[in-house]
Amino acid sequence: MHEQLLGFWRPTQKKLADMIDQVLSVRKKFKQCEVLFVERRQLEYVMKLARESVESQLAKAITVHTGMEMRENCAICLEDTDVSKIHAVEGCAHRFCFSCMKEHVKVKLLHGMLPACPQDGCTKQLTVEGSKVFLSPRLLGIMVQRIREAQIPPTQKIYCPYPKCSALMSLSEVIQPMQESCSKYSVADSATLRKCVKCRGSFCISCRVPWHDRMTCHDYKMMHPHAHSGDAKLENLAERRLWRKCVKCQHMIELAEGCYHMTCVCGYEFCYTCGKEWKAKKPTCSCPLWDERNLIRNDIGGNVVHENIQGDEDEFDDDEDDYYVQDGAHYNQGFR
Repeated sequence: MHEQLLGFWRPTQKKLADMIDQVLSVRKKFKQCEVLFVERRQLEYVMKLARESVESQLAKAITVHTGMEMRENCAICLEDTDVSKIHAVEGCAHRFCFSCMKEHVKVKLLHGMLPACPQDGCTKQLTVEGSKVFLSPRLLGIMVQRIREAQIPPTQKIYCPYPKCSALMSLSEVIQPMQESCSKYSVADSATLRKCVKCRGSFCISCRVPWHDRMTCHDYKMMHPHAHSGDAKLENLAERRLWRKCVKCQHMIELAEGCYHMTCVCGYEFCYTCGKEWKAKKPTCSCPLWDERNLIRNDIGGNVVHENIQGDEDEFDDDEDDYYVQDGAHYNQGFR
């Protein structure tokens, strides 16, 4: 029961699950709530405290209706905010203002990560439904996309090769035409024929290109050795700039600044210098952890660049728009 009240796991019995949901919903209405174990002989005292707490909350609610505004201090920005604009994270009840929650989620999403509760040490994942109160429709759309991406293993991800679509699918979702419908295509490589679940365009699951009618995969690759010109350019650019490719999901990663301990969007941790895995937050290699040149950013003249908070906000706003313009451009998703 203690684990259920903390939201760590859900009971199988429907009545008990509904009751736990009601308790969790009530918890979010309190400024502070902590679940503790007590002895049976202390239950009467606990009930007394609960009644006093409820009466206190009701008294505060009456104060609101009489014109006095209730305010709560946000643990992130440290500003006193109207309680109606304070969000309680579902499952852990940690509370933060709408503005800080939006910025926290936006930064995580635009870096390709699923947002969790911003409370230090809390790993409770945020939900789309719970985030609707403070997120814009665009950010909600990105959040849905991130959750969708996270549910598909890296080796199972398939993107539609048609530029105007670029829909994300899993290997199990792509449409495999019936044998009769394949008769209009050459039978040589019809086993690799697939259809996009979104645009219904035909493509080759082996070559990852629009369907090459009357041509085997071998013939197509011989005639189009540079079919993925974008991939070739990306590999050349990565080689020149010493970028690294995640061995787990194959996303390309660039170190802009900071230490050599890298965490990919898929969660894999590795050393940027040699590529070896980090385990339990520790390296498995003896490479240096950082280079001072990556810790302090300088401009062209060698002067230290000072962060501009307003400029960063504008940059994130632009990124949010760019995500929708290039939603299908999965070649760029690995640059973090």
